Amino acid sequence: MACCLSCTVSAAEDQLVLKSAHFAHHIEHFNAMEDENRVNFVSNADSWGWLRANIPFFECPDPDIEQIYYFRWWSLRKHLVRLPQGFAFTEFITNPTPISSALGHHLNEGRWLRDPHYCDDYVLYWLRGSSGGPQPKLHNYSNWLAYALYQRYLVTHDASSVVSLLDDLVRDYQQWEKERRLESGLFWQYDVRDAMEESISGSRTKKNIRPTINSYMFGNARAIAAIARLAGKQELAQTYERKAAELKRLTQQALWDPAAKFFKVRYEDGPLCDAREAIGFVPWYFELPDPGHEAAWAQLTDPAGFHAPYGITTAERRHPQFRSHGTGKCEWDGAVWPYATSQTLTALANVLRDYPQSVVTPQDYLDAFLTYVRDHRYDGKPYIGEYLDETTGQWLKGRAERSRYYNHSTFADLLITAVVGLRPRADDVVEIYPLLPDGLWNWFCLDGVRYHGCTLTILWDQKGTRYGRGTGFSALADGKVIAHADKLQRLTGKLP
Repeated sequence: MACCLSCTVSAAEDQLVLKSAHFAHHIEHFNAMEDENRVNFVSNADSWGWLRANIPFFECPDPDIEQIYYFRWWSLRKHLVRLPQGFAFTEFITNPTPISSALGHHLNEGRWLRDPHYCDDYVLYWLRGSSGGPQPKLHNYSNWLAYALYQRYLVTHDASSVVSLLDDLVRDYQQWEKERRLESGLFWQYDVRDAMEESISGSRTKKNIRPTINSYMFGNARAIAAIARLAGKQELAQTYERKAAELKRLTQQALWDPAAKFFKVRYEDGPLCDAREAIGFVPWYFELPDPGHEAAWAQLTDPAGFHAPYGITTAERRHPQFRSHGTGKCEWDGAVWPYATSQTLTALANVLRDYPQSVVTPQDYLDAFLTYVRDHRYDGKPYIGEYLDETTGQWLKGRAERSRYYNHSTFADLLITAVVGLRPRADDVVEIYPLLPDGLWNWFCLDGVRYHGCTLTILWDQKGTRYGRGTGFSALADGKVIAHADKLQRLTGKLP
């Protein structure tokens, strides 16, 4: 592959279809709507300059989606801090110390930043930032760090960087095995250490076997195997492929409830929980399930299941313990959490594109995504918080500073990889598989995407009048068309 590695958006803006000045008004609006009572590395005053240099540009006919796309980047920038070890991202705007609960979300979102320095530092903070070793609190929460790093590699294509972390990731996996693996081979976790406290199935004392940590460890094992292959360590790759295969087998055997047709928590003393919870969708985030389990997704659109006016609930609404644990603390017994919404929508995109099924449709994805967009409001202004009421849309922490700009979910990654449909790959093929239903938008454009050292543009112009590049669906690399179709469909093209 021969792409210009020194290409930056400022140097190549003449190649872009979209011009950055067209979107500055969003940032001006966000800056004007708040009192900036916390400033980290990039202030509001400097935010547009930083965003212009770092994010892909996007426009579409839906003004809410476009506004929230820029709002989420503007909000993410507030969480960038500079520590003695380098850059890192926080979860709470009021706390300058990173915590590991949303680490996978941060890396999935941050992989689209043009400057890799911020996420490079962030990973080193966690793996080597404590006297050369991992942070003591890295395992305070379950996470999918190795998986997220490999997914980031699929965007940056920086093999040397991810390979340099292989030994750290192997040690990290082995530590999880020491801390949380049972004799059965499955992993246990407290719900609070899944960052999902006060759940119907959860406990702070019982070693329950949860779909979350087992799916995370499956994803981490497969990622370590892939990174080992990049490093030429075939024996290590085979070891971790075997670990992943065994976790797949055990998870499907022990956590699938054939009567409820759902993945569930298995209690320490043996039985499965009687509640379906949104964590039962998490296995598809990592494509763990074999085909044949897709009936679980019927619960996504069922009002007695997880479908509510303001989003995907974290427990099924029919259950007698739904929303029974109180309000305004940290309850995962049914309220809508952006953390879980991000996981579920990523999993749903995988089901729609990689599993033979007729249970859910791209329209179901879009409906859920549009509800997620609508959730991003407080008193009519753009907002992202901790969690919200499923029937009123009220953010349950109110105006608490803990909730303001809560950084524990993704948004841009969902739009880029699912709505627009860019699917990162290890080879030089650019694959675009949009989940946008045909006939909804006449045009959209995602521009300035840094991918494998090139700058990608993805545009749809049904009539050919919006961008002057002809009609249809196109992918461009460094300004040159590499794939085209007359309608919205899966596209593939090779990088130059």
